[in-house]
Amino acid sequence: MGGHEGFSNHLSSATWFSHFCASARRFKLLAPPSSQTATSADSLVRRLGLFDLILLGVGASIGAGVFVVTGTVSRDAGPGVTISFLLAGASCVLNALCYAELASRFPAVVGGAYMYSYSAFNEITAFLVFVQLMLDYHIGAASISRSLASYAVALLELFPAFKGSIPLWMGSGEELFGGVLSLNILAPVLLALLTLVLCQGVRESSAVNSVMTATKVVIVLVVICAGAFEIDVANWSPFAPNGFKAVLTGATVVFFSYVGFDAVANSAEESKNPQRDLPIGIMGSLLVCISLYIGVCLVLTGMVPFSLLSEDAPLAEAFSSKGMKFVSVLISIGAVAGLTTTLLVGLYVQSRLYLGLGRDGLLPSIFSRIHPTLHTPLHSQIWCGIVAAVLGGIFNVHSLSHILSVGTLTGYSVVAACVVALRLNDKKERESSNRWTSSWQEGVICLVIIACSGFSAGILYRFSASVIFILLSVAMAVVASAVLHFRKAYAQSLGSGFTCPGVPIVPCVCIFFNIFLFAQLHYEAWIRFVVVNVLATAVYALYGQYHADTSTVVYQRAPETESESC
Repeated sequence: MGGHEGFSNHLSSATWFSHFCASARRFKLLAPPSSQTATSADSLVRRLGLFDLILLGVGASIGAGVFVVTGTVSRDAGPGVTISFLLAGASCVLNALCYAELASRFPAVVGGAYMYSYSAFNEITAFLVFVQLMLDYHIGAASISRSLASYAVALLELFPAFKGSIPLWMGSGEELFGGVLSLNILAPVLLALLTLVLCQGVRESSAVNSVMTATKVVIVLVVICAGAFEIDVANWSPFAPNGFKAVLTGATVVFFSYVGFDAVANSAEESKNPQRDLPIGIMGSLLVCISLYIGVCLVLTGMVPFSLLSEDAPLAEAFSSKGMKFVSVLISIGAVAGLTTTLLVGLYVQSRLYLGLGRDGLLPSIFSRIHPTLHTPLHSQIWCGIVAAVLGGIFNVHSLSHILSVGTLTGYSVVAACVVALRLNDKKERESSNRWTSSWQEGVICLVIIACSGFSAGILYRFSASVIFILLSVAMAVVASAVLHFRKAYAQSLGSGFTCPGVPIVPCVCIFFNIFLFAQLHYEAWIRFVVVNVLATAVYALYGQYHADTSTVVYQRAPETESESC
């Protein structure tokens, strides 16, 4: 009897594992953009025009960092920080090209990187991408809310009536229980206000973002114009005092200053003309950000010798040294406006991602509900605000900053891989009867090799290994890219929208550089990546695989039709 029960348990375990594997490999069938239907009661309202989308991307990307990061990095890179921002900007442009194709190719529904990976790869990959991104968004929103509270208090203290009278628990936070907790009242209040704005509708939240972003951009332009008259070109020599490695290291740091343009892709369901406007919005917002960052870099390093720049407020002190203290007030206002828009767009994107997973059944259906009159995902939006308020109100989330960016780099890499995977003609080559794998599978193997090469090159660079070993890693990535380029047939991108140029080389370069940057993160970020993936897989195994909506998914790939099914 015991042997029979043991056999039954073994069979049950095998059946469960088989079901898990089959579920994890499911992928979503999506209709082309031309099949978009009119707005229904359970859909978001299309109210965002092209200008709104550009401001959305700029609002998400440029926060207070434009006034701080530029000076911090220039202390090591010198005036060469301009090249650092150019290199990082060029890398982000390549990533943006991948996002632009997919935003144009897919139907106008929420999801972004999650939806792309669900269609290009499988269900478990999409869920893991969502979890990694969401952890970044939650911690990031809490951290930004604290910074916003600090800048708001600093702005108030410019007035004599408030100077020195605002308690710590309103600004930087008051530590409790030996630093285990850090109480901050203003951060949750600010989050509640922004959440309320977002719940009112996309028109209202877009109007707030447009006003604040315009204010921020005008202030940055005023700073650039005012500083241009104080430039001494002698301060630009030597241009790279610590060599090109310092410039390259600076590029890996400032890369994250451009993060945010991908928010435009998550507004697809609320865009008036998504197939045309999303690619322009993604690229346009990024180019605006690159121009502003480079302008600030040139002014900052031209006004003051890079060795004399302060780390905390380099731009404000540079203008103060020139007798232009009024600019410091503008910088404080710009920092508050910048952090407000970054936080607003971050909360907006979070709710749309939750909405997408709620619709697909991978999260409880409460996240998929749209308010009948406000036409916003009310429950998702309130949940995102609560999570950020709790984290920002009682924890010192700034200490978690070194484990951020994992989700961003993961998402960017997967999106680049999606472009290649969806372009591959997945059909077996009849010329070789012994061929055991399809073109699509072989292409994915090449993408994995490129990612591993990028990580190994990043590790070797980080620990100053011999250039020969770094070049070997680069060579492996080049060979894998060449295999993709010369041995694979590519389908045309669906629809008549934007097409990423240089496929597969452009996506391969994106993957290599993104994973190279991943290797530069703190080792705790790597641990976070592994632990979060394990926990997310457990959640999917216990909930997601059983509740997923299977009406639009396929359980296994049909090699003959893959290039048409997505």
